[in-house]
Amino acid sequence: MFFAARPMAVKLEVKGNPTDVLDSMTPDEALLTLEILLQPKYLSDLQQTVFCRAWVGLSYEEISEELAYDPGYIRDVGSQLWLTLSKVLGEKVTKKNVHVALRRYQRETQQAIAQQHGVGAIAPTANPSDHPSDAPQFRLEFPSGVVALNSPFYIERPPIEAQTFREIHKPGSLIRIKASRQMGKSSVMHRILAHAKQSGLQTATLNLQRADSSVLSSLDKFLRWICANIAQQLDLAPVLDDHWNLEMGSKMSCTLYFQRYLLEAIDTALVLAFDEVNRLFEYPELALDFLPLLRSWYEDASEFAIWQKLRLVVVHSTEAYVPLNINQSPFNVGLPIRLPEFTLEQVQDLALRHGLDWAETALGMQDLRSLLEMIGGHPYLVRLALYALRQQVSLAQLLQEAPTTAGIYGEHLRHHLNHLHEHPELAIALQQILSAAPGHLEAVTLYKLESLGLIKLQGNQAILSRELYRLYFQNQLV
Repeated sequence: MFFAARPMAVKLEVKGNPTDVLDSMTPDEALLTLEILLQPKYLSDLQQTVFCRAWVGLSYEEISEELAYDPGYIRDVGSQLWLTLSKVLGEKVTKKNVHVALRRYQRETQQAIAQQHGVGAIAPTANPSDHPSDAPQFRLEFPSGVVALNSPFYIERPPIEAQTFREIHKPGSLIRIKASRQMGKSSVMHRILAHAKQSGLQTATLNLQRADSSVLSSLDKFLRWICANIAQQLDLAPVLDDHWNLEMGSKMSCTLYFQRYLLEAIDTALVLAFDEVNRLFEYPELALDFLPLLRSWYEDASEFAIWQKLRLVVVHSTEAYVPLNINQSPFNVGLPIRLPEFTLEQVQDLALRHGLDWAETALGMQDLRSLLEMIGGHPYLVRLALYALRQQVSLAQLLQEAPTTAGIYGEHLRHHLNHLHEHPELAIALQQILSAAPGHLEAVTLYKLESLGLIKLQGNQAILSRELYRLYFQNQLV
């Protein structure tokens, strides 16, 4: 799957036979040709880098050493590039013949254009574009929901993507992705699933926000809901009644359904993603039964080969605030991933992808720092700001109106305020934190505020997560 990125200029020392290189294109020219060839798809930063270094003759081992990635992963990235290029060109493309393949494509394209216009062969005049906004296919996206797999506005947060891609290939693995609301958890999850599909693995996703309240009111209904949904996504008949035994209980029935039916029916591993797991915390009895079940499946992989086929991805916005035994919780095993906010450099990259060329200047970087002082590196808030700036809203106006209902964050802030009104105990706690004298606050209350992204927990201290919230809520709650 191709993730968007703006083309980059690459100047590298060329290895191999100089004569061969003279007959070929520069890395910039080759990258531009590749980008045009693959439209409307885009290459990720890593894919661009691997392509350019492979173009000048570096081995996968040399590339992996330079970039501090696993050699096998770099080889997989390269293999996927050549496979995609092979499909587009209609011929087998490898690392060794990619020079010849792209040069042939460029020559045939020039000849076709010349014949169409009745002139001789013409040389290309295009130069690599610095920003996607310079390209005809550029479309500004309003930030909303999961960032599409082919979006030019997805920012990788190394080493998270590469780390999770490697982990999902480990037998019986479990990945836990934690971040507050609108931090990009689901976008990362979907990229893990896309990578798994590309690698030939089966995938299934369960968003617990889509489960009816009636389903979540009963462990038996919930487990049957899980099993039926996974079977449907795997194109299998549910046949729940053939495997369900009330005398054994719902958890054992569900476990045997996985072991003897779902996992047996597929030839490859199954990557099963649970999104919005924190919704279970609203149903403590269900959580106390189901979460240890996930932990037991993970532990069974160390003993039974069939369970090694199951790879779990658990996405949640806060720590579990149900009283789980430490030896039964799925939140202290597997690979923990906590999504960080964007750095200044990542925000600059995203600004350039929005066509805001001023972000390359020293004064532009100063402006971006002012923006981050207000909203932090929160991905959604940053993207909303850059979208507004691209619509000719001035930064001064944006910052002045940001903590008000008239600003671009008005809907976002009202959403939080409405939630606090619906849960007065959270509003009272936030008032205490704003007063800088919170006293004793329940752990559950703090976890809920953290899951909303309103506060940050630093040891035993709770603080507002960003200046935007401090300015807004000190007027609304105090």
